[in-house]
Amino acid sequence: MPANEKLVLALPKGRILKEVMPLVRAAGIEPEPAFDDPKSRLLQFDTNIPDLSIIRVRSFDVATFVAFGAAHLGVAGNDVLMEFNYPELFAPIDLKIGHCRLAVAEPRDLVQKDDPKRWSHIRIATKYPAITRAHFAARGVQAECIKLNGAMELAPGLGLCRRIVDLVSTGKTLEENGLVEIETIVEITSRLIVNRAALKTRPDEVGGWVDRFREVADAA
Repeated sequence: MPANEKLVLALPKGRILKEVMPLVRAAGIEPEPAFDDPKSRLLQFDTNIPDLSIIRVRSFDVATFVAFGAAHLGVAGNDVLMEFNYPELFAPIDLKIGHCRLAVAEPRDLVQKDDPKRWSHIRIATKYPAITRAHFAARGVQAECIKLNGAMELAPGLGLCRRIVDLVSTGKTLEENGLVEIETIVEITSRLIVNRAALKTRPDEVGGWVDRFREVADAA
């Protein structure tokens, strides 16, 4: 991670991007026009800061880009940080955006006859196998996790499993697919994350942006 290379800020695509951009702009960072062009297929963008660029990647990939030094800073939910648990990452600031929760859900007709206290082994579809296994292991329950990257709500109805662990915001998707939230594992918000090596080798630059984002988050 050369000290003279551009700093790279990794931002997640999707819903969180809309919530984080006001904070990014409040911190004084304005991306090039292509960033807001829906027709553009660029993934890396210059900004009004000559030594800072932005990359736009999948939310799960932000942590990986930062942990391995391809990006120096990023924005990721604590669900992603918990799932990967990269020691190379430092998450100094809760940006207080992207509020949701990681929850267990099951079909509505199963709730009436189900008793979670009697579980010893369960099969669950989830994008978060590490968090899910750890959560149920703490209760003495063995969780067999089926890794899915989306459309989790289909799994119970098609017989893949009886329960899922997924992100829940309003609960509307669960409701419309006949599922009921029965347990919250953890509340989720998005954090500013930093590569530890970058913070150590470039403390003025990286630390300066951490301070700026802290001021913006506190003001918001």
